[in-house]
Amino acid sequence: MVKESKKTKYNSKESSLKKSLQHNMKLFSDIFIDDGTFKVRTIKNRFNKELKCCVIYFEGMIDNSFISATIIEPIMNCNFSDFESNKNLFELIQNEIIISTYIEITNDIQKIIEAITLGDTIVFLEGFSDCMVINTKGWKMRNITEPSTEKTLRGPKEGFTESLITNISLIRRKVRNPNLRFQFREVGSETNTRICMCYIEGIAPQKILDELNSRLDKIDINGVLDSEYIQEMITDNPLSPFETIGSSERPDVIVGKVLEGRVALLVDGTPFALTLPFLFMEYFQVNEDYYANFFFTSFNRLLRILSFFFSVSVPSLYVALVNYNQEMLPTPLLLGISSARESVPFPTIVEALAMLIIFEILREAGTRIPSDMGQAVSIVGALVLGQAAVEARIVSAPIVIVVGLTGIVALLNIKMKGVNIFLRFIFLFLASIMGLYGIVFGFIGVLIYTMGLSSFGVPYMLKVGTIKMENIKDTFIRSPWWYLNLNSYKVTVKTTLKGKKDRY
Repeated sequence: MVKESKKTKYNSKESSLKKSLQHNMKLFSDIFIDDGTFKVRTIKNRFNKELKCCVIYFEGMIDNSFISATIIEPIMNCNFSDFESNKNLFELIQNEIIISTYIEITNDIQKIIEAITLGDTIVFLEGFSDCMVINTKGWKMRNITEPSTEKTLRGPKEGFTESLITNISLIRRKVRNPNLRFQFREVGSETNTRICMCYIEGIAPQKILDELNSRLDKIDINGVLDSEYIQEMITDNPLSPFETIGSSERPDVIVGKVLEGRVALLVDGTPFALTLPFLFMEYFQVNEDYYANFFFTSFNRLLRILSFFFSVSVPSLYVALVNYNQEMLPTPLLLGISSARESVPFPTIVEALAMLIIFEILREAGTRIPSDMGQAVSIVGALVLGQAAVEARIVSAPIVIVVGLTGIVALLNIKMKGVNIFLRFIFLFLASIMGLYGIVFGFIGVLIYTMGLSSFGVPYMLKVGTIKMENIKDTFIRSPWWYLNLNSYKVTVKTTLKGKKDRY
């Protein structure tokens, strides 16, 4: 979606509100021409036939009962002779007739267009060049439910929705702090999607805020339908398989990041919020780590870290040990693998590649088809295809076990799906030409590469490999709450950013 020059649907010189009601009605009817949802409702007062006004709105975006009860009925049935005659009619209707918590006076055409497309109602009055913008939003929204992608046994069961205002309220309920800030802006030349920067003033580093604003200013795109659009356009390394911007649809996760000094980015129309900077160790942190006993959660976190290494290295280890480093296998195991592969016509590397690709096909199929069929297809497909392939001597039984184990351990870090798949094939290629040496060189290369990454000026591998206890309290393990200092990340980041030049 490449941005083109935005074409206005009206002549800016001739498009201005006038005191003529007919002119103003025709102006917006021409702007929203051929739009069946655009509605114009004229209103006359029962006691004063000279009082004429109209309301314009989009059908389906407003609360019809609210408009009838608070705008149309009061204006139609109000006896203006009961009020002081010297009052301005426009101010009288605004302050004493219309019942609404939000009324704004404007004559800015662009502002009126934005308001009406967001679900507000516009009121024009004969003889006045200004109009009233009244909050009458009433479209249907999804209820607040537990996120299906981040389920938890203990902790809050609420998740973000597609409504930006609802998501902001979920954060405000958890952080009742006057320093909590929400800054709005719009992106997308055609969609004009509202986004919101959320942070706590005094905790979030100012340099990160400035850098984020700078990158958002450079976004040049027609439309934004999900936070991934923005994530891809403001990330430090768009071609890297490692994410340098986090995402979540849980308010408690976003609030936890904001309390640590990060900045959250909420996008209207999607339940996924972004957090930045994002560090490598955050891949292995889940919200339930902070709702359960620290002994148990530390063990689980170590399992996730171990599963990452298994998910990217188990197939390559199998290929390396079978083809190059057979002396490292126990003799009975080596004889068992050799007998299982005796009638298989393909090399080990071809076996591994074929089974990994088939596994990814089954995983993708289970994700895309309806949920009531997905699990059945994944399980039946894996069992049937795997058993049939072994009996037909197309692949050996050990490779089915290896690929199955790889897929299971990869589920422990579902957010690393893309990284796991990429590194898994890279390590498999290196193991096929250099054996165990290739795997070792692969891990060294990944370590060097990730050490050079950064997220908004913060080193991507911050606190990894440190020997200071202060910096590992919430990395490989989760220390007790009385040892955790929520400001430690803030202090570390500020120290890291001090004197660092902008590299974006």
